[in-house]
Amino acid sequence: MVAIFKTKNPVNILVLLVFGVLIKLPLFIHPAVVLPKETDGLFFQKILQGLQSAGAANPVLYSFIAFTILFLQAVAITRIVNTYRMMEKLNYFPGMTFLFITSLFPSWNVLSAPMLVNCILLYILSGLLKTYNRTNVKALVFNIGLALGIAGFIYAPAILFFVWILFSLVLMRSVRPNEWILCLVGLVTPSYFYAMYLLITDAWSWQAIWPQFSMHILEIEQSIWLAGSAFLLVIPFLLGSYFVQDSLRKMLIQIRKSWSLVLVLLIIALLIPFVNNQGDLQKWAIMAIPIALFQAKGYMATPLRILPVLLFWMTLAFILCYQFLGPGWAMNG
Repeated sequence: MVAIFKTKNPVNILVLLVFGVLIKLPLFIHPAVVLPKETDGLFFQKILQGLQSAGAANPVLYSFIAFTILFLQAVAITRIVNTYRMMEKLNYFPGMTFLFITSLFPSWNVLSAPMLVNCILLYILSGLLKTYNRTNVKALVFNIGLALGIAGFIYAPAILFFVWILFSLVLMRSVRPNEWILCLVGLVTPSYFYAMYLLITDAWSWQAIWPQFSMHILEIEQSIWLAGSAFLLVIPFLLGSYFVQDSLRKMLIQIRKSWSLVLVLLIIALLIPFVNNQGDLQKWAIMAIPIALFQAKGYMATPLRILPVLLFWMTLAFILCYQFLGPGWAMNG
C-alpha cells in the first residue's frame, strides 16, 4: 500500500477514495446531527440551519458532506505538493497522511467550522505559493485577504491567520506594504458588506461585527486512546521535520521558502485552538494540513524502506482498534 502512494498515478485518486472510506466507516455507521456551537461563525451557523430539516431526517447527510470535504482536502493538499515540487518525487503521501491524521481524532471527522476553514487555508496556501517571482499579484493578494475574511465568518479565530499571511508575503515577495494594504482591504471586505446589511436592516451593533476572543487552557480527559493518537501524530511529524531540515541546503530557494511558510502555518495553527475553545479537540483539526505535509515528507524521504511500512500499518491498526474496540468513534455533533 505504501508503494502505491509513493508514486503519482491517476488511479491513485481511486485508491485514496477507497482508503478513505475504509478508515472512516464509523462516519456512516454512527451518523449524528451536527448542532451549532457558540464559537461557530455566522456563515457556518447559517449552513447548519440550511441542513437542519434534511439532516434531522437523514443524519448520514452530515457524514457524507464531512467525508466529501475531507477527501477533497486530501486531493487538494496532494495537488499543492506536487504542483510546487515540495518533495523529491510526485506522490500521494500528503493525501494519505491527511486522511490518517483526521482519523486519529474522531471529532476531526465531524462537520465543523474548522473543517471548512481548512478548505480556505488550502486555497490561501496555494495562492501564497503562487506569489513567488510573479510580477503582478494584486488580484491574487486581494483574493487571499478576502478568503480569510470569509473564514472569519465561519470560525472567528481564523482571522489570526492574517499574521501568517503577512509573514508569507514578506517571505515570498520581500517587503511590499502596498500588497499588505491590499490584502487587508480584502480581509475587511466581508465585514464591510455585512455591516451595510446590518445598517439597512436596522440591526446594527458592534458586537455583531467585532468578534469576541477569549483564551482557554484546555482540560481534556486523558486516555490510552488519546495518548496513542498523539504518539502517531507526533512521531511521523518529527521524522518528516528531520528530513525537511536535513534537505534544506539541497532545496531550491522557492521550495525552501515553501516549507518555511508551512512551518509558520503550523505554529499559528497550534495557538488558535486556545482561542474561544469550549474544551474539546475539534478546533485542533485546523492544524491537520501542515502536520500532514511534514508527515508526508517523512514517508517519502526516509532511506529505510521498512520504516514507512511500519508507520503505515501501525497507524492503520490503531485507527481500526480505536473504531471498533475503543470508545471514541461514536460521532457527536
